[in-house]
Amino acid sequence: MDAYRPAPEKSSAGAIATAARQVAETISAEVIATFSSTGSTTLRVARERPTCPILGLTANESTARRMATVWGVHPLEVSEIHSMTEMVARALRAAQTEGFAGQGDEVVVTAGVPFGTPGTTNALRVAIVK
Repeated sequence: MDAYRPAPEKSSAGAIATAARQVAETISAEVIATFSSTGSTTLRVARERPTCPILGLTANESTARRMATVWGVHPLEVSEIHSMTEMVARALRAAQTEGFAGQGDEVVVTAGVPFGTPGTTNALRVAIVK
């Protein structure tokens, strides 16, 4: 699989997507949760072909529908988020509710700050389900 993986895009979003896969595989994370208003972050992570599922979180219904056609992605429509703390809590709750992670499991979370602004993927966080 590694031989067929394309080179990462030369952008912060491309670097975050590559890092998300590498971190998830290194720590054996249960899921990668991506917050994306357009779906491009989720698509970049899927392009990396991680060994764990991708939980694509978005506030946009049409984006969620498009993400449903992407390899390894389980889309979920959520309300807008406004802080990093809220983002992590929402990702962990969604991972539990959707059956991807349980208590003590690690989840890799990606997003862009400021929230809701397309093209700003610049954050990666590892969180533990409590």
